[in-house]
Amino acid sequence: MSRGGIIPLLAVLLAAGCSSPEPRRTQVAMVTRTTVSEVVEAPATVGARATATLTAPAPGTVARLYVQDGDTVKKGQILARISSPQARQQLSAARKADRQASRPVSFGGAGGAPASVRLPRLRLPASLDAHVSQSFARARKAARSIGDRTTRARLLAAIDAAEQRQRAQRRALGEVLDGLTRSIDQSLSQVSGQVSAGMSGLSASMASLRAASRSQTRAAVRAAEQTVDALVVRAPFGGVVTLGGASSAGSAAGLGALVSQLPAGLAGQAGAAAAAPAGRSGGTIATGVPVAAGDPIATVTDVSVLTLSADVDETDVLLVREGTRAEAEFDAVTGATYTATVTGVGVTPKEGATGGVSYPVRLRLGRGSYDDGGAAPAPKPGMSAVVRLAVRRSENATAVPASAIVTSGRETIVWAVRGGRAERRVVRLGAQGDAVVEILSGVSPGEQVVVRGADAVRPGQSLS
Repeated sequence: MSRGGIIPLLAVLLAAGCSSPEPRRTQVAMVTRTTVSEVVEAPATVGARATATLTAPAPGTVARLYVQDGDTVKKGQILARISSPQARQQLSAARKADRQASRPVSFGGAGGAPASVRLPRLRLPASLDAHVSQSFARARKAARSIGDRTTRARLLAAIDAAEQRQRAQRRALGEVLDGLTRSIDQSLSQVSGQVSAGMSGLSASMASLRAASRSQTRAAVRAAEQTVDALVVRAPFGGVVTLGGASSAGSAAGLGALVSQLPAGLAGQAGAAAAAPAGRSGGTIATGVPVAAGDPIATVTDVSVLTLSADVDETDVLLVREGTRAEAEFDAVTGATYTATVTGVGVTPKEGATGGVSYPVRLRLGRGSYDDGGAAPAPKPGMSAVVRLAVRRSENATAVPASAIVTSGRETIVWAVRGGRAERRVVRLGAQGDAVVEILSGVSPGEQVVVRGADAVRPGQSLS
């Protein structure tokens, strides 16, 4: 090929590369007034009004079962009886300790009063020397019988001094004896007062200790009695019975799902460990089966009122209020829709898989119906659902199709038609439905906006 043939070919290619593509076609629609409903979707789980798992209060054996899985029971109805010799032995021991703690402890003489110490009165005999000697002898003997060492020493010293004074002053013996008697009486009075005060304090201390001990033994008796009473397992409220723990099957299923995700080499080991029972085989409850304290005997679930626990994304949760109406759909009930009402919005965040957070929203679940109007069955606790919360609804609102909305930086705009050309309008949005969006400001009913190809429109572009 010659050089002259190449130049015309390059010119054709350059001309083709520089030519602009065909403009994207646009479509416009009228701004109207209509009802706009904004709906927020969230995953949810069915819950019951109340659930209680009743456990064995003490080690023993299931003596008798009065119910089976799925039975409906009333409040106070007997579900099972447990035989526990250990619990009854503990009650007997607690009562015995309580009886011992209730016995009074006495000190000293009769009636708990401290025994008084008395000495014979010294008298002046007719035969002065003989009788005085005998009196001193008796005084010494009586003094030695006193238990208090200090008092005993004081009395013996007083007797010795008196005897010495008697020998030195026979004539004053009568006065000495009188003085000695008075001194002894005073000393004994002081000793008796001290002993009485000491015994009173001791009695008060022992009484306080006895009262504290009795309080503890009574509490032990009450606890043991409650344990024995709990051997008769009763329903705390009306509901449906599940023998054993209510979450046993769900936990096992969840564990199995996790195990299945492990590598093949680890899955077998983890599966074997998961299958190994920690106590009874599979948590089976039957007559004659031994149970340990804390083992679940039965679970009662009150399904008279069903609830939904939904996880609402942080971008939507501020729109949810108590009383917000909602609809729920269940995979388990195809073609049915259930009513629901928000009863509370939680404040504790829950981290999502993508890094954002959601917040718990609680709803009261209402009745359900099929598309043909037939009544739908009540779902069971634990079932999953999708709830659609009607967070905002605007009647007679200025609205445009959702496709007309364009986000430009921090602004939200639409392209209005003015004189056959595109005019950029910044708008403020209200309720945002799936098909139409409420416009609070920026356009008015009767105007036209671009609804197709709006993201490629430029200011002043001809839209004719």
